[in-house]
Amino acid sequence: MAQWCQLQMLDSKYLEQVDQLYDDSFPMDIRQYLSRWIESIDWDTVAVQDSLATIRFHDLLAQLDDQHSRFALESNFLQQHNFRKIKRNLQDRFQEDPVTMAMIISRNLKEEQKILVCAKEAEQEGEGAVSAMVVEKQKLDNKVKELKDKVQFMDQMLKNLEDLQDEYDFKMNTLKNQNELNGMSAKELEKEKFNTTRMCIELKQKRHEVVSFLSELLNLTQSLIQDLINEELPEWKQRQQIACIGGPPNACVDQLQNWFTAVAESLQQVRQHLNKMLELEQKFTYENDPISQKKSHLENRALDLLKNLLSSSLVVERQPCMPTHPQRPLVLKTGVQFTVKLRFLVKLHEFNYQLKVKAVFDKDVTEKKGFRKFNILGTNTKVMNMEESNGSLAAEFRHLQLKEQKLAGNRTNEGPLIVTEELHSLSFESELHLNQSGSPGLHIKVEAMALPLVVISNVCQLPSGWASILWYNMLTTEPRNLKFFLSPPSAKWSQLSEVLSWQFSSVTKRGLNQEQLNMLADKLLGAKAQRNPDGTIPWTKFCKQSANEKSFPFWLWIEGILDLIKRHLLSLWNDGCIMGFISKEREKALLSNKCPGTFLLRFSESSKEGAITFTWIEHDVHDKPVYHSVEPYTKKELSAVSLPDIIRTYKVMAVENIPENPLRFLYPDVPKDKAFGKYYPKPSETPEPMDTDVQEVHGYMKTELISVSEVHPSRLQDNMMPMSPDDYKVLERIVSPRDIDAVMSSEFQGEN
Repeated sequence: MAQWCQLQMLDSKYLEQVDQLYDDSFPMDIRQYLSRWIESIDWDTVAVQDSLATIRFHDLLAQLDDQHSRFALESNFLQQHNFRKIKRNLQDRFQEDPVTMAMIISRNLKEEQKILVCAKEAEQEGEGAVSAMVVEKQKLDNKVKELKDKVQFMDQMLKNLEDLQDEYDFKMNTLKNQNELNGMSAKELEKEKFNTTRMCIELKQKRHEVVSFLSELLNLTQSLIQDLINEELPEWKQRQQIACIGGPPNACVDQLQNWFTAVAESLQQVRQHLNKMLELEQKFTYENDPISQKKSHLENRALDLLKNLLSSSLVVERQPCMPTHPQRPLVLKTGVQFTVKLRFLVKLHEFNYQLKVKAVFDKDVTEKKGFRKFNILGTNTKVMNMEESNGSLAAEFRHLQLKEQKLAGNRTNEGPLIVTEELHSLSFESELHLNQSGSPGLHIKVEAMALPLVVISNVCQLPSGWASILWYNMLTTEPRNLKFFLSPPSAKWSQLSEVLSWQFSSVTKRGLNQEQLNMLADKLLGAKAQRNPDGTIPWTKFCKQSANEKSFPFWLWIEGILDLIKRHLLSLWNDGCIMGFISKEREKALLSNKCPGTFLLRFSESSKEGAITFTWIEHDVHDKPVYHSVEPYTKKELSAVSLPDIIRTYKVMAVENIPENPLRFLYPDVPKDKAFGKYYPKPSETPEPMDTDVQEVHGYMKTELISVSEVHPSRLQDNMMPMSPDDYKVLERIVSPRDIDAVMSSEFQGEN
């Protein structure tokens, strides 16, 4: 199968990675419509031969013309327009440099292959677990199908019983009416009485069978409800907890709804069966009639089962979340609106608009002293309906917010816990009234509770609040343990490492690999990490105590790096350009046998707000490796200049020495411009003024911001000594194109 076809069959998370490969320089439209032709060319060879690249470039333009003609025949005006524009852009970009286009195609095809391999490996790893889960779900599906089949069979049994009873009733009335039997002989009359007696015996046997079958049907229903309430529902809630803290998405609520609804429908039919049996009893009964003996027990049992099912059917489908922070659910800020969505898993039309749900805050909180108290504002009641939620019976609260009660003696610093460790509850209450002809009315109280919440009053508390949410949902499945942080348990590294990786994969397309996690384990566990990889980390060390004698905790360091990635390094992180978490010792080991100028990108361990640096290797006069690290770049510097531009223009300068860029290869051996070329600023599509001296626009000299490290001359005299970050302190400089040309010319002369 063609590579492009295979890619389109992957899950959305892999398709998103494919999407990142294509931009305006080489649009995905070309890859889509010319996929066969593109995959038939050896672009690796084309990318190293100028003449061949020129030929393939003109072949590509011809292919675009052919596709344009097909669109014309199809009267597809929109694609005709798009392809004309694409062709013009390709000519502007690659007419004079077709090799670059070939390099882009070659790189994209290789990246696509990596994505396919990654998807296949993930599929193989999860195949065993998934197949086991599928088997379990199939068992439950079969059980539900068995219940439905038994209910239908019960319908037929009751119909047969009713027919038999009607026939028996007719024969009995006939025997009683002697006038109609005058023409019958004594022998015939005796035979008729015998048949009627036999029919009565058969009728009694049928009644026993119906009652016995109905009891078996209720046994099966009870077993199913136990499976749903005691196993499937808790499993779904646990998966939801994992999804809330960045784990795999929890998308099984529809299946859960199908099961709950099927069982509820069957129970409703069973209650109708019982009504029918009571009708039959009123028409005909006898001593030791099984219907008379069992009816109350069966009615009560069916009613209890239905109540049990319905009372567990209200769930929080989407946990409370501020729309401004969609990836940080369960942390709410006072005065900021939040949303939460409920679903009733039994989707029956008679329940539509019958459930009025009310939101209640801290309903069951018993500890009052020192804990903050809140009022819930906004529309706190909603009626559940099927029209607003794609057919499910749901209610979404969109405009709730919390306001702290300012009571005397209720200052936040008086409580046993700090603000971000205080857990609060948000519950939802409703009542269901259900009437069924011939049956007693059904009145059920239903309730659902969101996962415990952290309430903050300032957005700067969000990282610490989120740490509490991570810790709670990682270590417990109890939704009501609001005193959890009075004595929080420790976490195993095997648990925490997975959750840390989720924090990256949930906001980017790349989690943490084993080497990155090993560095974090060393940071948290120290030497114990080597002896006991599954060591435990206390809550205070994760979020409260300073890490490695720094003035900030481990989690706030991670949070700063996450924010740095989201704001300034997302594409580089997704593409795997950033090694990120690596110790200085491991860094030296990786670079030790590499070519001079090989560098890697890692996050600073000394910046709470998040910072990134690069380290490269050189060799001294004795051919011993020397490692240099530049002063870390923070959000402030990266807001002014992107990291690829910093790497592209970075210079090391010393008195009487030629400025040069020491960065040549991204670890392990990728040429710098190949690794970062697609991130460099694209050449202006407008013609530049033809000035032989300097390029000026509107009378101003054009400038560019570059990073320069000034080196103390003493360091140049002794190449044996490695340079510290202070030696490579970055000075941001604004230089003109004339200065850049002079630097480049000097470099060229120096190299020769």
